[in-house]
Amino acid sequence: MPLHFDAEELAERRTRACRALAEEGLDGLLIFRQESMYYLTGYDTFGYVFFQCLVLDADGRTTLLTRAPDLRQAQQTSDIEDIRIWVDLPDANPALALRDILAERGLKGRKLGVEYEAYGLTAANGKRLEAALAGFASLTDASLLISRLRLVKSPAEIAYLRRGAELADAALDAAERLTRPGAYEGDILAGMHEAIYRGGGDDPANEFIIGSGPQALLCRYHTGRRHLDANDQLTLEWAGVYRHYHAAMMRTLLVGRCPDKQREMHGAARDALLAVEDRLKPGNTVGEAFDAHAETLDKAGYRTARMNACGYAMGTTFAPNWMDWPMLYHANPVELRAGMVFFVHIIIFDSEAGLAMTLGRSSLIGETAAEPLSQASLDLHVQ
Repeated sequence: MPLHFDAEELAERRTRACRALAEEGLDGLLIFRQESMYYLTGYDTFGYVFFQCLVLDADGRTTLLTRAPDLRQAQQTSDIEDIRIWVDLPDANPALALRDILAERGLKGRKLGVEYEAYGLTAANGKRLEAALAGFASLTDASLLISRLRLVKSPAEIAYLRRGAELADAALDAAERLTRPGAYEGDILAGMHEAIYRGGGDDPANEFIIGSGPQALLCRYHTGRRHLDANDQLTLEWAGVYRHYHAAMMRTLLVGRCPDKQREMHGAARDALLAVEDRLKPGNTVGEAFDAHAETLDKAGYRTARMNACGYAMGTTFAPNWMDWPMLYHANPVELRAGMVFFVHIIIFDSEAGLAMTLGRSSLIGETAAEPLSQASLDLHVQ
């Protein structure tokens, strides 16, 4: 299985990571986020649900501590040469095995960064880690060190994101074709996933969101399926995924009648989406982009119907969600730069009227403006 990035790009990423370590005064980084492992080495697995750590030394050397099922996974999907295995036993404590590796690498008494904000580092494993390294090394939270590096995408990453967006558009085509009176939500989901899988895409990092009728006002996945009524509303949020790079989209599709109120909501959502995209420019902040969303919807009378965030960065992400750092919310100080990709979602839920309207797509920030990666129309779809 070939690496999805060439050796030179992976090496350059590790060089930048080591430069960031030096700037933070760190002698090494204990990496627990799967996104970081994939980004730095190509390593592709869901084995991070167990204790798993990639040690990055200040000189760029890497050592992976994992379980036996991931030995060949690492050998075939990454450029990691030093792979250590901890053994499943009733009293197994892989944090102690990690300490031995750090001692071997001369990192005793040194200052180490830790990716504490990682799904693989559970609270229980975090306690084991800190107990094992107490008095051994100085630990500091470096959860965002690699995430910051991942924010600006390389040409190869952008190519994967563009392909993801093409797959997202194909999924939307399938959903619009299948959405009609009496349609079964399960068939709509199946059609969307089929379009992505047949196009060479991957599993999404979280479930596609689907809800009709009253559940169209939900923006989280929930179990249970229904058939669409003659007059109905269907909210969808999904992502095209290629090489783990996600390009998310969101839509509310209508079946049968289209209430004037809902058409008005769609107009406001479209105005807000375009306003946010207009502020996705180098030099602006993430918070300023969100403010365009709030200003537009508040002026249109939807203050109580809108959300307090309107999107987040897109990139390579693993389960349980495809939301990447940072999020679009008020006063977020992260500065926008060319090469960043953001999913902007406009969500208007009128609980009193029981009406939903959503609109969203992913955009690449260029040198002067944002470029929508989706080619799909923003027009309201009514079947």
